[in-house]
Amino acid sequence: MAVPAAGLVAIAGGKYTTYRVMAADAIDAAVQFIPARVAPSITEKVSLLGADGYFALVNQAEHVGALQGLHPYRVRHLLDRYGSLISDVLAMAASDPSLLSPITEAPGYLKVEAAYAAAAEGALHLEDILARRMRISIEYPHRGVDCAREVAEVVAPVLGWTAADIDREVANYMARVEAEVLSQAQPDDVSADMLRASAPEARAEILEPVPLD
Repeated sequence: MAVPAAGLVAIAGGKYTTYRVMAADAIDAAVQFIPARVAPSITEKVSLLGADGYFALVNQAEHVGALQGLHPYRVRHLLDRYGSLISDVLAMAASDPSLLSPITEAPGYLKVEAAYAAAAEGALHLEDILARRMRISIEYPHRGVDCAREVAEVVAPVLGWTAADIDREVANYMARVEAEVLSQAQPDDVSADMLRASAPEARAEILEPVPLD
């Protein structure tokens, strides 16, 4: 967080687990330029999304599992990821119980988690799901390559992908991982960055210039 000029506060970087603190710092910096009194931040006292009812649901893990046909450890996994939003996640499997089955090559995750990422968490590409919404890209030695097509086929109906879209998303993801693996074997950061940047960008829209007028 920085104040490059009077009245201008900039915030960049950070991650989910630290952004609440950074956001409070940014607001504290901004209010000094407001002539009126501003009440102190209460962000640290506001429950995160999914926090309400979390502990009660933890105590009901066995009951929820019995209703859904899931082992209690699966329920606890979902609770740790989604909190009380678990009901929204499980609702996606109401019309398609197959979504409650594990991803074959990433069995720590259920297919419904991929579908939920596409439906409710803003994931638009396979890379978004495997590398950002879920932790498959860093938790499994294959980095998501072995389950890329299966996950793409799960989210295709949610995102309206055609067979050609699935092929393109899988190819882009595999190219990303290949470039990443090669980059990690380079002797210096410059060479590594060049290799990583050589992979196709699934989110091509972010590379387009933003009109200023």
